[in-house]
Amino acid sequence: MQYQGHPPKPTLEQVVERIFTTHRITRGDQQLFMKTLLSKDALSPHEQHHIDRVFDGLRRGLIRVVD
Repeated sequence: MQYQGHPPKPTLEQVVERIFTTHRITRGDQQLFMKTLLSKDALSPHEQHHIDRVFDGLRRGLIRVVD
């Protein structure tokens, strides 16, 4: 029997690791970040670290924004 529901959504950590592996961030990744930021009153230190890491990578030119 095959699974026919939606695949599980990647965690923020998995998305960040993929971003740093490919050195690219997609619109979908950006949307995940925005949902994470807007869905909570406060981020955990772990979540904040991951988001800071991506923004730092963008500032330093280590990550490219792609469609």
